Amino acid sequence: MKTKKTILIVEDERILRETIHLGLEKEEFTVIEAKDGEEGLLISLKEHPDLILLDLIMPKMDGMTMLKKLRDTDDWGKTVPIIILTNLTSSDEQRNKDVVELTPVYYLEKTQMDIDQIIEKINGILL
Repeated sequence: MKTKKTILIVEDERILRETIHLGLEKEEFTVIEAKDGEEGLLISLKEHPDLILLDLIMPKMDGMTMLKKLRDTDDWGKTVPIIILTNLTSSDEQRNKDVVELTPVYYLEKTQMDIDQIIEKINGILL
């Protein structure tokens, strides 16, 4: 019997977070949620999900700060697969540098993705 994989969604937009949550549950993933980077970091370090979906622009702590802290914290945090989901284009030079150094698995623009494409990326990483 295969073990259910756990995915953490760190997203401040409630409707988007819930939509992704429902889609992942249909694929039989265990799903946990955080509404900002601060909460996402705490849950990540406690739960050690198999993969994190991470928004960049959020209250309390932005996604890039969360990603940096996660990568600097422990061995698990250095290697956990992270998919960045954002409305920002990848044209900012410093953000691109940070993304390369912090090694997320994918950088996906929300406006160009749907839930099926996100699930396809997740399955490609975890299965």
